[in-house]
Amino acid sequence: MSRTRRIRAESLAALRSFLRRRTAVFFTFVFPIVLIAIFAGLVRTGGAGLFGESPGSYVPAYLAVVVVFTPLSRVASEVVRHREGRRFEKLATTPLGPAEWLLAQTLVTVALVSLGAIAVLVALLGVGSRVPLSPWLVVYVPITTAVFCGLGAIIGSLADDRDGAIAASNGIALPLVLLSETFVASASLPAWFRPAIELSPVTYFARGLRAAGESGAIGWPGSVPASAAVLVVCAVLTLGVAVRVLPWRSTAP
Repeated sequence: MSRTRRIRAESLAALRSFLRRRTAVFFTFVFPIVLIAIFAGLVRTGGAGLFGESPGSYVPAYLAVVVVFTPLSRVASEVVRHREGRRFEKLATTPLGPAEWLLAQTLVTVALVSLGAIAVLVALLGVGSRVPLSPWLVVYVPITTAVFCGLGAIIGSLADDRDGAIAASNGIALPLVLLSETFVASASLPAWFRPAIELSPVTYFARGLRAAGESGAIGWPGSVPASAAVLVVCAVLTLGVAVRVLPWRSTAP
């Protein structure tokens, strides 16, 4: 079997596994829409106070919910599930390698997150929000998803069990989504905390999409291609580390 066929077969198996888990489907496609209903319908962004930015500036924040939570929780739990079920031990005896397995998981997750992102954009249009669409969406969403697929695989490889992996994923995702120039502007955060924002991949996701949707500015750090380049580097690093730490051979005889 060729590499392409191995990756395709593993991708289809991963997709079927996802669709069988209703909780995962809910949090991928329904939870972000509930969040939009709360913020866009009840909190009313664009007014005064903490959420005083224009409604359109929160589009990256809503998308970040899907782009961060889904890859982290899904891939982390998949790694733990494969390890506990001794599936890696079986896969280690086949031609499929750890990089191919992770690529298959990433491709499926990118497809699911892309559908979730479309649902988010449609929901925003449904509540009357201005959605600054940009061709850069087809770059930023997959790349950032790949970043958190790699991070999710690392978490799953290091976690003791699935509960620990999910807890760690949520514990990392929540502050990243809330505090990376998404829902809360950096000016509203303490001065001592602001340098930490620069370390979050979500910051460059939000900056890049805002710049692309508003003006397409070309200066660091708001540059659209520069922010995308940072995310590419993050994706390469996290996926590379994930392949190395996957418990692929540790369970094999």
